[in-house]
Amino acid sequence: MRSFLLAGLTGSIGTGKSTVSAMFAQLGCKVIDADVLAREAVAPGQPAYAAIVAEFGREVVQPDGYLDRKRIGALVFADPERRKRLETLVHPAVRARQERLLRALEEERYEGVVIWDVPLLFEVGAAASMDRVVVVFADEATQLERLRARDWMPEADARARIGSQMPVAEKAKRAHYVIDNSGSRADTEAQVRQVHRALLNDLRAMRAQPPR
Repeated sequence: MRSFLLAGLTGSIGTGKSTVSAMFAQLGCKVIDADVLAREAVAPGQPAYAAIVAEFGREVVQPDGYLDRKRIGALVFADPERRKRLETLVHPAVRARQERLLRALEEERYEGVVIWDVPLLFEVGAAASMDRVVVVFADEATQLERLRARDWMPEADARARIGSQMPVAEKAKRAHYVIDNSGSRADTEAQVRQVHRALLNDLRAMRAQPPR
């Protein structure tokens, strides 16, 4: 049995998952960000980098040598097969990095809450390996507003991006805990504190169980 509780944190584009993740970090949780691990996995010199360049061509390489993630995203958005191919190149490298970090926490006997911050938790089948799942929810109007403000994206494109993902309402149905990030920051912070307390209680209950 792990010494810590592993909670998957997910949502959908524009729900504000990164904001909630930062709040959990401020409360003392260890946060492992899948996007950070993905950037490391596709950095120049990494095997996945070479494979992606071979798959998509040199046009996805920026002048500084790093991959143009937005350009790649645009290429795979309208082509499910290319998106699947990209995922097969990146996800194994991300999983390997995640496993190394979790092993290190086990070795140091960390006894708190670890947040695995990942956009596609359900889509890649990783939810089953979590002790708990937390979904960050926002209504579609809020998603649209945030996405358009963040990426200067036309409304039709923003709606298409949202529609390409599993609906966040469906994710919420599968979660142990849901944080509604449609309102004020103060309201979100209060919900995060409440969920954090619940996760600590879950950890205590987990550790009280006799070894199997």
